[in-house]
Formats: sequence, structure tokens, C-alpha cells
Amino acid sequence: MRKGINGLAVLAQEVLSINPHSGALFAYRGKRGDLVKLLWYDGQGFCLFSKRMDRGRFVWPVTGSGKVSLSGAQLSMLIEGIDWRRPERSDRPILAG
Repeated sequence: MRKGINGLAVLAQEVLSINPHSGALFAYRGKRGDLVKLLWYDGQGFCLFSKRMDRGRFVWPVTGSGKVSLSGAQLSMLIEGIDWRRPERSDRPILAG
């Protein structure tokens, strides 16, 4: 997960065969499953969102082609660490302090 905006855009173009300027949202997960990066083009430039879980893992969809379509609600649950297939929290955060 060392790649930045340019590296992730090239992955979308070469591996998934999708134009990274299409407005689609591209999600990438780290090997351990605790880091996710979202890349999308908003019409003016690329936006990159990154989130690392303190505890637990992101529940990732299984696909043979590398492509999957998620609804907005499913994506929201994925980012919150909730298993979007069964809406329950996979791990509760620890209180600070």
C-alpha cells in the first residue's frame, strides 16, 4: 500500500481496464486487511481517501475478476468496518483515555 494517486490510477487503468477519469470509485485494501484506500476523479482532479483500522479488519468482497459493484450503503458499511453482507460491527473501537 505504498502507492499514491498516480500508482493507484495506473492499477485501475492497466489491471481493471477502466479509465480512472471515468468518475468510478476504486477501492484498494492492504495485505493485512486493516488499511483501505479509495481513489476517484471528481472532474477537476483525483481524490484519495485512506483509512487504517485500529483493531479488526475491513470485510472485503470476494470476486474472480477483481471488479465488484457496491451500493452506497454497502460502501459505507465497508468503510465503517461493518460486514456489509451481515450488518454487524466486526469489532468495537476502544475508548480513548
